[in-house]
Amino acid sequence: MQKTSRGATPATTHTYRERLTPSLWTLGAATVVAPMVALVFVPFDKTLGLVAGIAVSVLLVAALIAAAPRVEVTDGQLRAGRAHIPVALLGDAVALTGAEAREARGPGLRRDAWHLIRGGIDGLIRVPVLDPDDPTVEWVVSTRTPDRLAAAIRRARVRTADRD
Repeated sequence: MQKTSRGATPATTHTYRERLTPSLWTLGAATVVAPMVALVFVPFDKTLGLVAGIAVSVLLVAALIAAAPRVEVTDGQLRAGRAHIPVALLGDAVALTGAEAREARGPGLRRDAWHLIRGGIDGLIRVPVLDPDDPTVEWVVSTRTPDRLAAAIRRARVRTADRD
């Protein structure tokens, strides 16, 4: 980590951060579990059934949100879920929405690319990998704001190039 002139370490610089949470429809559908669980426990005790149904529903929604992957550009790295790659090894990011994004997620999806695709999120970016030793040719990542993510990758690449 780099040191500043006073000897302190600089704070982490997040130029972009997003959590790919499930859509409201998905979260709403997860709450349907509450009456189902309640029906199982009602023969034993109505209060127990109500409490168990609400608890299971809340835990399921919390698990869906907590398990949602993050996409971020920070400290010269693009992180998507558990994977990360230095932005210096990436080409120019292309933001896709609408029909272009559907094509990229469907017939245009390359088998030798790395994917983080989430249903219910329309936009995505496509970023070529410039490292000749990497068998992955590009990253395809879902995002709600593809223009902002592509711009953050470009800014991080410029910053990284300026440091070198």
